[in-house]
Amino acid sequence: MIGSITLQNGVQIPEIGFGTWRSPEGDITINAVKCALSNGYTHVDTAAFYKNEKSIGIAIQELGIPRKQLFLTSKVWNTERGYDKTMAAFEQSIKNLQTDYLDLYLIHWPARGEEGIQENLDTWRALEDLYAQGKVRAIGLSNFLEHHIQPLLDHARVKPMVDQIESHPGYTQAETIAFCQKNGILVEAWGPMGKGEVLTQTDLVAIAKRHGKSVPHVCIRWCMQHGVIPLPKSVTPERIIDNIKVYDFELSAEDMAIIDRIPRCGGSCKHPDEIDF
Repeated sequence: MIGSITLQNGVQIPEIGFGTWRSPEGDITINAVKCALSNGYTHVDTAAFYKNEKSIGIAIQELGIPRKQLFLTSKVWNTERGYDKTMAAFEQSIKNLQTDYLDLYLIHWPARGEEGIQENLDTWRALEDLYAQGKVRAIGLSNFLEHHIQPLLDHARVKPMVDQIESHPGYTQAETIAFCQKNGILVEAWGPMGKGEVLTQTDLVAIAKRHGKSVPHVCIRWCMQHGVIPLPKSVTPERIIDNIKVYDFELSAEDMAIIDRIPRCGGSCKHPDEIDF
C-alpha cells in the first residue's frame, strides 16, 4: 500500500504518484489510468498541456472510484498565466476531469525575467483564490527554481505547498530540493527514472543487482528516501504495477551517496530560464 506525506496545510498526499506526461488522449491513457488505479495508485498527475485530462476523467468515471479516495493534480499552461486566464483554465481542467475540485493545482512553468515576476504573482493570486474558495485542496508550482520561488514567498498570502521538478539520478537538482524543504515546500519529481543513460548507468545497475531490484525501483526509492514524491509514468500494465514495488527494500546511506554523485545524464534537463514555450 502506498504511504502518504502531510503537506504544510495538513492535506495528505500519496508518496508515489502516477505520471501521465506524453500519454495521449484516448484509449491508451484511459487503460493506463484504469490499470494504475486498480493496482494501488490513488494519485494521478496531469496538466492541461498534456491534453489527456478528458481521458483521465473517463477512466475515473468508468471505474466508479469515489472521488475522495483519489488525489488529482493538474497544471495551468504557460499561455494561460495571469489571473483571469488561470481562473478560466482551471474551470476547463475540472470540466475535462469531470470533477468539481482538484487536490493540487500547479503553475506549470515560471514566467521568466523581471517582467515574469509580476506574471507569476498574478497567476499565483488566482491559485490563492481557488484555494480560498475550496476548489483546490493545495496549490503549488512546477519547474520553479529558487529565484522564481523567492518572490512568491515574499509576497504571497498562501505559501506554495509543492514544487514539481525534474529530478532523477544524474540530474538531482539538490539545491532546489534543499531550498524547498527548508521552506516547507514538498518536492515532486517528474521523470524520476530519467531515460536512456540512467537505466544503464553502471553504479545504478550494480546497486539494483545488489538489492535484487530493477534500476527503476532504485530511482524511485532514491527519490522517496530524499523526501521527494516520484511520479513514474508508463502505459504498459506490467511496468505500471511493478513501479510501486519499492516497499520491500531500502537503499543504504552508501547507496544514496553513490547515486547522489552520479554525473549528469539522462532525462530532458530543461532549464526553466531557457525554455522557448
